[in-house]
Amino acid sequence: MPAYNFKAKFADAVESGRKRQTIRKRRKRPTRPGDRLYLYTGMRTKACRKLRENDCLSVEPMVIDVGSVRLAGRRLTMVEVDQLSVADGFERADDFFEFFEQHYGLPFDEAELIKW
Repeated sequence: MPAYNFKAKFADAVESGRKRQTIRKRRKRPTRPGDRLYLYTGMRTKACRKLRENDCLSVEPMVIDVGSVRLAGRRLTMVEVDQLSVADGFERADDFFEFFEQHYGLPFDEAELIKW
């Protein structure tokens, strides 16, 4: 029963279904395809709100570095990085890289892409 918390800026996109993936640090008990995902915003606060439940479709290892992304061992083109950034709720790739630099530091080599 993996539960994921989303920052307020991503909550509407998750709730509406526009955002159907998340990039997270690998867990001790990994999320697996078929797991039921419970998606929230404001976890551990009085403002906690469940956004949705979905089944996990896929989990792929990834590495985010300055200006590059490797997904399942393959380096993505800049067009693919742009598409990944938008799918993950960012306006553009620069915002994507800035977010992960600030929150995880780069290279972020313990990442995984979880899709539902």
